[in-house]
Amino acid sequence: MAEVEDQERKPSEEFTDESEEEDSEEEPKLKYERLSNGVTEILQNDAASCMTVHDKFLALGTHFGKVFLLDIQGNVTQKFEISSVKINQISLDESGEHVGICSEDGKVQVFGLYTREGFHDNFDCPIKVVALHPQFSRSNYKQFVTGGNKLLLYERNWLNRWKTLVLHEGEGTITNVQWRANLIAWANNLGVKIYDISTKQRITNVLKDNISLRPDMYPCSLCWKDDTTLIVGWGTSIKICVVKERNPTEMRDLPSRYVEIVSAFETEFFICGLAPLADQLVSLFFVRENADQMVTRRTPSRVNPEQDEEFRARPRLDIIQPLPEGCEEISSDALTVRNYRDNECRDYRLEHSEGESLFYIISPKDIVVAKERDQDDHIDWLLEKKKYEEALMAAEISFKNIKRHDVQKIGMAYINHLVERGDYESAARKCQKVLGKNMELWENEVYRFKTIGQLKAISQYLPRGDLRLRPAIYEMILHEFLKTDYEGFATLIREWPGELYNNMAIVQAVSDHLKKDPTNSTLLTTLAELYTYDQRYDRALEIYLRLRHKDVYQLIHKHNLFSSIEDKIVLLMDFDKEKAVDMLLDNEDKISIDRVVEELADRPELLHVYLHKLFKRDHHKGQKYHEKQIGLYAEYDRPNLLPFLRDSTHCPLEKALEICQQRNFVEETVFLLSRMGNCRRALQMIMEELEDVDKAIEFAKEQDDAELWEDLISYSIDKPPFITGLLNNIGTHVDPILLIHRIKEGMEIPNLRDSLVKILHDYNLQILLREGCKKILVADSLSLLQKMHRTQMRGVRVDEGNICESCHATILPSDMAKAFNVVVFHCRHMFHKECLPSSGTIPGGQFCNICSAKKRGPGSGILEMKK
Repeated sequence: MAEVEDQERKPSEEFTDESEEEDSEEEPKLKYERLSNGVTEILQNDAASCMTVHDKFLALGTHFGKVFLLDIQGNVTQKFEISSVKINQISLDESGEHVGICSEDGKVQVFGLYTREGFHDNFDCPIKVVALHPQFSRSNYKQFVTGGNKLLLYERNWLNRWKTLVLHEGEGTITNVQWRANLIAWANNLGVKIYDISTKQRITNVLKDNISLRPDMYPCSLCWKDDTTLIVGWGTSIKICVVKERNPTEMRDLPSRYVEIVSAFETEFFICGLAPLADQLVSLFFVRENADQMVTRRTPSRVNPEQDEEFRARPRLDIIQPLPEGCEEISSDALTVRNYRDNECRDYRLEHSEGESLFYIISPKDIVVAKERDQDDHIDWLLEKKKYEEALMAAEISFKNIKRHDVQKIGMAYINHLVERGDYESAARKCQKVLGKNMELWENEVYRFKTIGQLKAISQYLPRGDLRLRPAIYEMILHEFLKTDYEGFATLIREWPGELYNNMAIVQAVSDHLKKDPTNSTLLTTLAELYTYDQRYDRALEIYLRLRHKDVYQLIHKHNLFSSIEDKIVLLMDFDKEKAVDMLLDNEDKISIDRVVEELADRPELLHVYLHKLFKRDHHKGQKYHEKQIGLYAEYDRPNLLPFLRDSTHCPLEKALEICQQRNFVEETVFLLSRMGNCRRALQMIMEELEDVDKAIEFAKEQDDAELWEDLISYSIDKPPFITGLLNNIGTHVDPILLIHRIKEGMEIPNLRDSLVKILHDYNLQILLREGCKKILVADSLSLLQKMHRTQMRGVRVDEGNICESCHATILPSDMAKAFNVVVFHCRHMFHKECLPSSGTIPGGQFCNICSAKKRGPGSGILEMKK
């Protein structure tokens, strides 16, 4: 899909991913529009850090400590210089008259947008969140909370002083807070809490599911659907919590309210933001794709091997229907926001306007507005059900009503029938459904399958989860496979958890078989897996390296064996250069760049692969090796030498020029000469060694130097083919007449007529364009003049509601019987005639004081008064 970064507004199609596997032809649920106008200029020089949405306006915070008030179209209405560092959060009350702001340097400001009076303080730690009471504008609700390493409630007393109360501390940084009615919800490193401000009670603690997630990288998302429903998103988990009133008979020492989780489910990707949409949810997801997924999603011609961040995909905006035990995906769109490959999960935010179905996707360099297209509430997902024979199906559907039959007995009869018929595979498959958790029936069936010699058929259906048979059962099946089928044995070892059987006994059995066949790769691989189960990773790694097995990288990552491979880097790269380099670069903190370069010093071709990928990821990390890379590119990868020279800011140009000249790399030498300022020499090489007039013309266009064009013309003047190229291409940069005058009389120039015709045609086209522009300008001017005339000819209503713009008294007198004079200008400003100054020397000339003051520019008296 084409990028949309260069345009201010795009249709919804250009913000969503064109999935090649999308079968549905239904209209999308949301449409998208990029927030532009003032936002575009802000994000060119700064980056968005947070935003809050009011029905009337938007408040945008940036990484450089500024807060901008914007109208709905993105135009800047006010600007506040709050700090020099990142604004962490902005909070507005329901009226939109007061704002709370906190920043990374510990500054907290709460003030009225029209008064600037309020609370200003500096803390000794970063303040991550701030939230005003929804009714903060009312005098009896002057409350707000801030969150850093603890959650503080501020309240102004009758002496107009602020008193503080610690609501919570000791569980890490407060990363999110949302205030709705009398309920405050906040998130810290361990979970989400809710506090009832009316009863001064904490009423719940929703624990974080995945404690391994870093809260600063994958922050918690909180959203109030209504006054009692809180939506919590953290990592890949979403929970919908409802605050309910407790039965008075059950209170005792308990809070008067409690929280019930009515829905909880996992998502495929990391959650960046949540918002309600009727009875559904709008979820913003951060998506990562591995290299294999990205290659399969693109044709080879579209894969860019030089791409920096190839694992960060477009963020997704999904509409989800929550269910009691899961969810349904109603729609899903992948959004092409600016610089999405540079963003992390914490860089995205989702804000919504409660008055309208508007959703704002905020990223550091882009803000996209999503609007609801239509209410598609009839879409539902059908659960796929397994099909059984008629009798068993009828018994399962009506199992609560049947009396003479039992579902399990019918199933056993069906299994017996399949065994008698010789369909052992189907019989074994039915065991999983019919036998359920009855261990006695399971063991009886296993021994029956052993008796008929069909242990292999039932092996893949044996229980291996919470319900487990005796270890002897699993070992019996493994020994059976080990005698007859090495591949099947290896499959079972991979699929079965190591706790199902005695691992040491199976290791010994495999070792005995290896004595007879010591080079069998299947048995060796299986033995390595068994060693892994037994946590003998060094022996498993030794086998994997010996076999050059693909799982060697997974083993190293999973069990952190980087200290064991520092002297095996060459061996790993000989096995698979791409995987080895990716692993080394992903774990620079465990194996340093210098250590890898030292190990690969004797293998320059491998060193080049490593340094090339390092450069593609980060142009600056390996800067001290850029000089060495010049020779490596020249020796092993010349196609990438020129891109390297273009992108690197650390390689010595003189050294690069020397190498390129030694190897007669003309294109690279031309680039280096132009970069060093020797454009004439570069142009001379293009003309003399490449003899490519088109490339010479392109070079001259890039440099845009009149002397360079003069050199090009002088060199080409005695070469007819070059003159033809110049005549065809320089019309927009150099006057062709200058070139034509210098052509020697009698010189035969190929295709001269066609070139001259093209010059004349281009000139004629320019004339036509000018005439067309003139017609458009005249038509627009006439249209605007007519519009202005119609506007000024309209009548003006004058009533008791109008005032004199000079004395500010009512324009009409209270006693309409008295004579009065009123002057109304075309600009709709009204004055008492006596309030207007004398017309001066211009007879009958009167002017609007306000409009004439505005024409004088800033500093006029009227403008100062309006401030």
